[in-house]
Amino acid sequence: MSEQKIEVHVTETDMKMQVTVFSKSADRIEVVLGEGIHSVKCELLPNANGNAYVGSAMGREIVYECSRDQVQQDVELENHDYRDSRRR
Repeated sequence: MSEQKIEVHVTETDMKMQVTVFSKSADRIEVVLGEGIHSVKCELLPNANGNAYVGSAMGREIVYECSRDQVQQDVELENHDYRDSRRR
């Protein structure tokens, strides 16, 4: 299984960065920022509107601009693809 990367927005610096997805569900996305011994794990939770996921890493707010519904669809698609590959 290949590692999945998503783009998050760092609100303080107004920069976008690629992070590695550690685990993903509609309720929570865990990401890893950086590589090696300097990496930091961060938990992103849906905001009140459900239109983005928000978390904090080392005191900085990061935002994944994707709706809860879209993430749920992505998770279902990934699970479906995995189940299909097991049948062969």
